[in-house]
Amino acid sequence: MDRLWATWRMPYIESVGKKEGGCIFCDKPAEESDEANHILLRRGKTFVILNAFPYNPGHIMIAPFRHVGSFDELTSEEGGEVISLLALCERVVRDVFRPEGINMGVNEGRAAGAGVPGHLHIHLVPRWQGDTNFMPLFGNARVIPQGLDETGARLRESFARHERER
Repeated sequence: MDRLWATWRMPYIESVGKKEGGCIFCDKPAEESDEANHILLRRGKTFVILNAFPYNPGHIMIAPFRHVGSFDELTSEEGGEVISLLALCERVVRDVFRPEGINMGVNEGRAAGAGVPGHLHIHLVPRWQGDTNFMPLFGNARVIPQGLDETGARLRESFARHERER
């Protein structure tokens, strides 16, 4: 039998159902260690971060710096920046990964599936035909073929290029 090692998943598995202190969308940007925290881009009111437990390579999230739980709590400036970043993230993900499709979504509240309820964030997940196979369906596991550091480096380079063109 072949073995697939995904040892980085254990912290996630062990954290399910446990209450953690703090909020990753508040704590990570405050540390100012963007590369280590996989923060790809900062704007005035918002930022882009890699999902530490991705569904696919290039799974990123857009969030405001301010701790708000819904769109109706955003200022017009924050809302405009979120949408602007969503468009930029779409361009960057298409540029780097050439996906056949992209899922974009928001889960507001634990009942809606939010892993971090209370801090609004938008998921952007590149998709390809056939990217769901027997592993997530029957093995309750995903196989991610690229590490976060390599994914982050590729995305960071594309973000920098697109920002220069802006």
